[in-house]
Amino acid sequence: MNVKVSDEIKELLDTMATRFNVPAFIESDPVQFPRRYEHMQDIEVSAFLTATITWGKRSLILKSAAKMHTIMGASPYDYVMGKGYESLEKTNVHRTFFEDDMAYICRGLNTIYNKYDSIETLFSSNPDKEKRIWEGIRLFREHIQHANSDVSDKSLKHVSNPDNSACKRLHLALRWLVRNDGIVDIGAWKNISPSELQIPLDVHVANISRKLGLLQRKQNDRKAVEELTAVLNGINPSDPILYDFALFGIGESKILEK
Repeated sequence: MNVKVSDEIKELLDTMATRFNVPAFIESDPVQFPRRYEHMQDIEVSAFLTATITWGKRSLILKSAAKMHTIMGASPYDYVMGKGYESLEKTNVHRTFFEDDMAYICRGLNTIYNKYDSIETLFSSNPDKEKRIWEGIRLFREHIQHANSDVSDKSLKHVSNPDNSACKRLHLALRWLVRNDGIVDIGAWKNISPSELQIPLDVHVANISRKLGLLQRKQNDRKAVEELTAVLNGINPSDPILYDFALFGIGESKILEK
C-alpha cells in the first residue's frame, strides 16, 4: 500500500522523535535494564527477558523487571549458562508471566548459546536482509521450543509466532540491540542495520498510527507491522524505527485528543 505522508505529519513525527529519544527517557523505560551491562551476552539475555514482560503499566513493568534481574544476579548470561533457572518454581514475576515461564525461555537461551556465541549470529544467519528479522524470530522461537521438548508448551505463548503475530516484544528487544544512535537504544549488534528493523506494534502504537493515516490495516498482526514499517521507511529509510519514539510520545502527550 502506497501511503503518502504529508509534510505536517512528517514534521510532527520528527518533532516528537526528537523530544522523546533523549537520555532522560531511559529513567522510566525498561531499556534501562539491558543498559546496565557491558558484555554482549549479558545485554542480550537482559534485553530479551525484559522485553518479554513489556506489557501493561510501565511502573509495573519496571518493578517486575527489577524482580527478574534480582533473581538472575550480577550476570544474566552466567545465570542462564549455569542453569540457575532450574531452581525456579511458579512464583509470579509479571502479570501472567511466572517463574516457570522465565525458566522456559532461559532454557532456550542456554541452548542457543551452546550453538552460537551471540544471539546476533542466529538473527543474522539469513543473507537476505529483507527477510532475516522475521526469519531470526522464527529460529529464535524454534530453538526455545526445541529446548523445552520435554515440558509443556504453555510458556511458548510468551514468545510470539512470526507467522501471524506482530511480535511486538521481540521487535522491541531488537530495537534496543540494533539501533545505534547513542541516545536511548544500545546498539550492541553490528551486523544488522537499523534499516532492517520492524516497528514494535502494540495497540497504542497501532491506534495512533491509524489516526495519523499511517496504517490502514485493522488487525494488529504481522501484515500491519510490515505495512506501517514500509510507510516509516519511506520517511527515513536508514532508521525507520526512530519513529517508535514519536508514536509513543504522541500517545503520551495526548496530542490527538486535544
